[in-house]
Amino acid sequence: METMNITDPKIHEYLMNLAHEDDRHILEMERIAKERNFPIVERLVGRLLFLLAKIKKPSLVVELGSGFGYSAYWFAKAMDAGKIVLTDYREENIAYAKNLFRETGHAGKAEFHVGNAVEIAKDYQNIDILFIDIEKRDYFDAVRTLLPNLGSHALIIADNSLWYGKILDDEKDKETIGIVRFNEYLSENPDFMTTILPLRDGVLLACKLS
Repeated sequence: METMNITDPKIHEYLMNLAHEDDRHILEMERIAKERNFPIVERLVGRLLFLLAKIKKPSLVVELGSGFGYSAYWFAKAMDAGKIVLTDYREENIAYAKNLFRETGHAGKAEFHVGNAVEIAKDYQNIDILFIDIEKRDYFDAVRTLLPNLGSHALIIADNSLWYGKILDDEKDKETIGIVRFNEYLSENPDFMTTILPLRDGVLLACKLS
């Protein structure tokens, strides 16, 4: 099976036309991502992150894989208080994120780390929102490792959970196998209510039930 678009391109265009954006920082990051072919969750998922943070009102958001801060910025815009932990293995990405948060007045909400995202996240307890966007082969091990670090009624959000349709391939590579195991693990876990939104490349949402 070839890589597919999860959403009909016409539907995607319609949704994007509704999602007007005038925040120059978001527009600049979207421009850079397109120019450099750099992966970001993009605007439709960013707006979802904003809404979820508004509803959840988290005290602690931990991101596994922040890139240059696009997703974290959407969280920050929605949060009146609380803390966001950004992680990335590239110093230049974290440097961009630091400058972004400083310019936009959100620096006091953020902690920035360069290194292994899961190892960094293990130092945090009572995580309210765990956002996962690292190497896809690592999703399954990451969530199992960090379950003890989640707070009551925590929310797990994972990007790329439909992996451009490759989850349906008969022969799956390591990245795809990682996504499939992750999706099945949380969907079958009685401690969570889990669903996958077919938005962009698929967004998994799992709410801890206690």
